[in-house]
Amino acid sequence: MAAETGFKVLPSGAGYGIVIGIGGVFALLMLGITWMQNRYTRFSTKQAEEFNTASRSVKPGLIASGIVSSWTWSATLLTSSTFAYSYGVCGPMWYGAMGTFQILLFALIAIKIKANAPGAHTFPEIVLARHGKIAHITYLFNGLATNMLVGACLVLGGSQVVAALTGMNVYGACFLIPLVVAAYVIAGGLRSTFIADYIHTVVLFIAIFVFGFLMYATSDLVGSPGKLYDMLLDASEAMPIANNTEGSYLAFRSVDGLVFAIDLFAAGFSTVWLDQAYWQRAIASKPETSVKAYLLGGIAWYGIPFGFATAMGLGCAALTTNPRFPTYPNPLSAAENGAGLSSPATAITLLGQGGAVLMLVLLFMAVTSSTSAELIAVSSLLTFDVYKTYFKPDASSARLVQISHYGIILYALVLAAFCCILNAVGLNLTWLLTILAIMVGGASIPVGLILLWKRMSTAAAIGAPWIGLICGLTAWFVTTWKRSGAITVETTGDTTNAVAGNVTSWGVGFVMAVVLSLAFPARYSSTDPKHIERSHKIQGIPVQRSAVGSPVSEPSEKAGPPQEDTEKAGPPASDQPRSESMAESYVPTGNEIVDFLEAKQMEPMDPAAVKQAERLAIGANIAFGAIAIVLVPFSLFGTGYIYNRAFFTGWVVVSFIWVWVSMTICVIYPVVESTGALREISRGLWRDIAVLLGGKKGKACQAGNEA
Repeated sequence: MAAETGFKVLPSGAGYGIVIGIGGVFALLMLGITWMQNRYTRFSTKQAEEFNTASRSVKPGLIASGIVSSWTWSATLLTSSTFAYSYGVCGPMWYGAMGTFQILLFALIAIKIKANAPGAHTFPEIVLARHGKIAHITYLFNGLATNMLVGACLVLGGSQVVAALTGMNVYGACFLIPLVVAAYVIAGGLRSTFIADYIHTVVLFIAIFVFGFLMYATSDLVGSPGKLYDMLLDASEAMPIANNTEGSYLAFRSVDGLVFAIDLFAAGFSTVWLDQAYWQRAIASKPETSVKAYLLGGIAWYGIPFGFATAMGLGCAALTTNPRFPTYPNPLSAAENGAGLSSPATAITLLGQGGAVLMLVLLFMAVTSSTSAELIAVSSLLTFDVYKTYFKPDASSARLVQISHYGIILYALVLAAFCCILNAVGLNLTWLLTILAIMVGGASIPVGLILLWKRMSTAAAIGAPWIGLICGLTAWFVTTWKRSGAITVETTGDTTNAVAGNVTSWGVGFVMAVVLSLAFPARYSSTDPKHIERSHKIQGIPVQRSAVGSPVSEPSEKAGPPQEDTEKAGPPASDQPRSESMAESYVPTGNEIVDFLEAKQMEPMDPAAVKQAERLAIGANIAFGAIAIVLVPFSLFGTGYIYNRAFFTGWVVVSFIWVWVSMTICVIYPVVESTGALREISRGLWRDIAVLLGGKKGKACQAGNEA
């Protein structure tokens, strides 16, 4: 375990100081931002629609920043560096390519949500409307399991590294990290997680740039790509990599690296397509920019593991023989490498204790931002798919917000206890990431096909995930027993053993979804008024929207508004009519135009706009897949080329430029697109200050009403 094999270069107080001190300050900052939002804008976190979906009005830059922040786990920083250290130059590129592809593909799901399920809060709600309660329970289980495993990767990985570097009690870290994050998520809801994501991302890029400039420009230990190249040549002779061309860190052909890439490909679908956090971001985005947000988010995220791991993972191999290396004269042990300590080792070698502190802050930002997304995601599942679906369908908006708060606290405590159990039995971040797709991979493709493939049947939706899980577990255990002779933590975490289970679970789920749909084409037909097309009148303006169907025609004058009793007829697949839950659909402001525009966010998109967005998403995915997954990596793999100095220098420059592109998308673009909102908040704040200073009194919140 990391806590037992690490190199403690900081006192335990530093660990507690970062987790409690920085976490507490950040929580207070977010509480302040939430207060300003409630006071100076039309959005109120006291309404369920705002708390869980950010009123479906978030712009693409902030969505992209949130996607990057949510997908930048501690594993993104730690495990990508681990695989660079373990497999050489192929590790960062495989990690970036195989993790980005699922984000780009999710752009297709995002546009389908806006076209066919604009009022949904969660993906199991969509499943419920299309395939009934058994399918709903199936995907609710897989969604919660995914969130639990993802949360464990985040919290356990971060806690073990904090414990390894400071001696902080790992069990204390497992409890403190999710509870600190829960404090501001409870106060601010989904929109606060976007703002938190943005601030975390700013700190993330600052730290990455510090390490990048040190490695490639200013450090007396390395200081240039050419010097790093020479050091990697020496490392290849001293610590050759098995199954790499000539054992070189500079060879892209790595059999073990390719196996890892396949493993990550399957796991990526599970951790994106089954994670409510990504559905929630699609739901929260403005309809006309949802595809743009996911494409920008995917492009931006690619630069983080590619750029960071190229510097820190390869840098770890290059610096192993330096006397300042934490384990000198020995390389990292298998346990230390598995715990993700390659990048912290590089940071300590470059900057000493300062590097350890910066690395801890970086990891804390990555862990807390992703954990905040998981907290609000699980609370939405518990609120809308458990409480409102099976206990109180007609719950008020205020009650739903209260249940969301309870859900956040419950998940934080259960996640902390789960991480403590995993640590006690000797499991680490790399093991969790390696086996994750075995557990939930069978449901990852079927859940996407429910929206993307019209012929997906109910039998397929229900059966494919369970068949995939059973086959995946069987393949995992049989392969482990046959190859390794025993089933232990070490043998089950072996990449080749695990990839057999991952690919089987993922592949069988995919194949069975198609086979069962063709063999049993019958589909569930809902008779629940909340699952079928219905009309609404908003502020006297007729608006038609569908729970999960296609856009519907203008209602006739005879149709009238839905009766009150139909509102209590069953579980919701979309938002309720004005009679009971208009407050859930949007926050009333007294401004009919504002109310109408906000309700329009839940109308199905114009079919022409949907087609245009689909073409953009499909084109981007084909281009990325052809270049980043097939052409470049397999050309390098197939030729067995070993990088020369010029090629390696160009490789490093491209990786660092990509980090700059990512920073522009995630840090600069959200500010540019939000200048109007920032200006209005500033006006309202200035008027309140003027009142406090004795100026002319007026409506302190006038700016918010004008927004």
